[in-house]
Amino acid sequence: MNAAPADQIRLLDVQALDLRLTQLAHRRETLPEHAEIRAVEAELAQQRDLLVAARTEESDTAREQTKAEQDVDQVRQRAARDRQRLDSGKITSPKDLESLQSEITSLARRQDDLETIVLDIMERHEAAQARTKELTGAVEEMEAKRVEVAARRDAALQEIDTEAEAVRAERAEVVAAVPDALLKLYDKLREQQGGVGAARLYQRRCEGCRLELNITELNEVRDAAPDAVVRCENCRRILVRTPQSGL
Repeated sequence: MNAAPADQIRLLDVQALDLRLTQLAHRRETLPEHAEIRAVEAELAQQRDLLVAARTEESDTAREQTKAEQDVDQVRQRAARDRQRLDSGKITSPKDLESLQSEITSLARRQDDLETIVLDIMERHEAAQARTKELTGAVEEMEAKRVEVAARRDAALQEIDTEAEAVRAERAEVVAAVPDALLKLYDKLREQQGGVGAARLYQRRCEGCRLELNITELNEVRDAAPDAVVRCENCRRILVRTPQSGL
């Protein structure tokens, strides 16, 4: 294949722009904000799960407390009725009086036990309330952090995309002056060679594979016509000659 030396040198400009696009794409995919958001979202999900559990505990203990207080009130009402019966003087049978007094004593013990249970439930309910409040604050904090990190990520992505758009526009202008056949060869080699299809020959070294040409290869390049498209014998990339090639 033949191509004007100027067209071959333009390939180096295309290659530089393609490398810049590759770098921008890599930077876009590896922004530290991506990992930071994943970490924040994982922590947020965990805190939300804990908050759901705390709210469930708060709701459950509230129902327990209501039920226990109702039990205490029932016992208290029953004891009050028994005392009224006892104080009324209407019960004259010693056996009935003894039975009623025994029940009042039993109800008093039952009331004490239930009130102890109520206090225990109240403590658990208050602890659940405090935990809910703490976790609510933690969730709100993590949500705010996620918004902040997402804003930084979006700003960085916008900056990268703006630069990439400018590079693509510049590339379109450069490739417009490159012959189609030469550009197709370059694109094919770039796909095969890890993103580098054309490399400069600098000081007798291929800048694609970083290997120095031996004397036979150098003589072949020296003898090639100026418009001949030469290839590196080691990496098979297009080897672009410049005044700094060391020939």
